[in-house]
Amino acid sequence: MNSASRRAVFVDRDGTVNEEIDYLCEPDQVRLIPGAAEAISRLRKSGWLVVVITNQSAIARGFLSEDTLSAIHQRLGILLAELGTRVDGIYYCPHHPTEGMAPYRLDCECRKPKPGMILRAARDLNIDIVKSIVIGDRLLDMETASRVGARRILVKTGYGAGESVNLNAQAAPEYIADDLLDASNWILAADGEN
Repeated sequence: MNSASRRAVFVDRDGTVNEEIDYLCEPDQVRLIPGAAEAISRLRKSGWLVVVITNQSAIARGFLSEDTLSAIHQRLGILLAELGTRVDGIYYCPHHPTEGMAPYRLDCECRKPKPGMILRAARDLNIDIVKSIVIGDRLLDMETASRVGARRILVKTGYGAGESVNLNAQAAPEYIADDLLDASNWILAADGEN
């Protein structure tokens, strides 16, 4: 597969890869959702890039620093490595349009459902967004995918079970998965793999 046709699975972090905790602020709070590492490994072995995209307004709100967020992401990387895999990138938005103080109090282009994180990752990693998929546990993840023309999968982990009852045409997922592993199975089956 040449670099111009690279496909990615953009995954939300909290509630999709790791357990949902309101304002996860410490590295030791990171707990992988069962099957998430296996899902990431299988997707990567099948030629998909796996890129985390995550809103982190806890920075704008003053609950954690970017250095602490970096330590959280290092911990996530360690947990994935212990299970034999990794992600190809992590993109985050530290902003909030109405909370916190400058420079983080900002109506930016990177806070989901705006597409800034996906667009930046696509430039950095030569990703064809239309061939890519967004997986998350929130309708805003589905809306983010819709805005860039990517396919979308809602997982029932995290907030997903509750969100799945509020679907609308603009944010309707192509598939509702039990979790990231189920989502990966669906993607690979659609690719003719299993």
